[in-house]
Amino acid sequence: MSRRRSFEVPGLRHENPIPMGSIIGPFMMSSGIFGMEPETRRTPPDIESQCRLMFENMRRVMEAAGGSVEDIIKVVIWAKDKSFKEAVNKEWLKMFPDEHSRPARHTMLYQGFSGDTLVQCEIVAVLPVT
Repeated sequence: MSRRRSFEVPGLRHENPIPMGSIIGPFMMSSGIFGMEPETRRTPPDIESQCRLMFENMRRVMEAAGGSVEDIIKVVIWAKDKSFKEAVNKEWLKMFPDEHSRPARHTMLYQGFSGDTLVQCEIVAVLPVT
C-alpha cells in the first residue's frame, strides 16, 4: 500500500489524470490551482477576479487536504504578465496579513496558459499531525 494519498476538491478537478493534491506524511503538494469558479468551472476574463478566485481555491485545497492556509510554507505563482503583481499582492496581503508569518513565494512568467487563464499557483504545506 502506498504512503501517498491523493485528493480532489469539488469543482476544481483537472482535465488531465492528475489529482488536485498529494500527501505523504505531513507534507502536501498541490497541482495547479487556477482562478476558476468551482460551481461553473468558468474563468473570469480579468486578473483581479482570477486572483481572488485563485486564493479562495487555495483555501479550498487546504481544507480538502485537512489543513488551513496557516499550514502553507511555499507558494509558487505563474502569471502571464508582469503587470499582474499588484492584483496578486492584494490577495496575498488579505490571506497573509502578518508580515512575520507568511509563506515563501516565488513568481514566474508563463505564456503557455490555455483559454482565459492569466494566473495559477501551486502550494507546499506541512499539515497538522493527527
